[in-house]
Amino acid sequence: MFLKPMLIYPVGVTAACRYARRALEDMGLPTIDHPAPEITHVLLDVPSFASDGSLRGGGSLEALLQMLPETLCVIGGNLRHPALEGRTVMDLLRDEEYLAANAALTADCALRVAAGELTTAFADASAVILGWGRIGKCLAKLLSALGTDVTIVARKEKDRAMIRALGYQAASVEDLNRLAPGKRLLFNTVPAPILGQEESAAWRECVKIDLASQRGLDGPDVIWSRGLPGVRTPVSSGALIARTILREVQL
Repeated sequence: MFLKPMLIYPVGVTAACRYARRALEDMGLPTIDHPAPEITHVLLDVPSFASDGSLRGGGSLEALLQMLPETLCVIGGNLRHPALEGRTVMDLLRDEEYLAANAALTADCALRVAAGELTTAFADASAVILGWGRIGKCLAKLLSALGTDVTIVARKEKDRAMIRALGYQAASVEDLNRLAPGKRLLFNTVPAPILGQEESAAWRECVKIDLASQRGLDGPDVIWSRGLPGVRTPVSSGALIARTILREVQL
């Protein structure tokens, strides 16, 4: 398919962004390592901003944009920023295909974290997954393939019905306290408080891994694991970023 002339300026500082640049170049999309008037796209990290609104690598978006053409497209994640009003953006964290593939990477990475903490084989463990979103679905599939007994906690009855139809055990949030005995893995994917420190104590025999964007599990032994793909699988994460960009520019 014919592509309009492009020149991408990758400014992200993460390993995933560096590998995305390599993948883009391998796909035939040109990149540049300094500001220039010919730049058509600037690639930020995904997600792009720290909690204070600065770029993840430091510095301000406003200062960066002042050095670049006004007509360029800003690529990144969670691109809700005042400086981007009226700008053309490509927000990968609003792209359903990207989100689905990234969820699969997150589930893969979560099992790597769990494997380093478990004292049993996955086939001898039983796991509870909080949430039936993208990551929860991918986790259930991977754990089940390893022979792990899987229970999924979901708020909606229609979700619990589908969970049972797929061969997993289903439970409601109200069932959490009775689920703890004998469990060895607890994964949270819900970005909201689920278990406080007092409730979490009942799960002391569990490896507890919180994958949500906001903490859902509280306690000193909880492993909070945000952004796993970029940390554990930066090559795959970078390739996914590059594939998504290519698909978007071909639309």
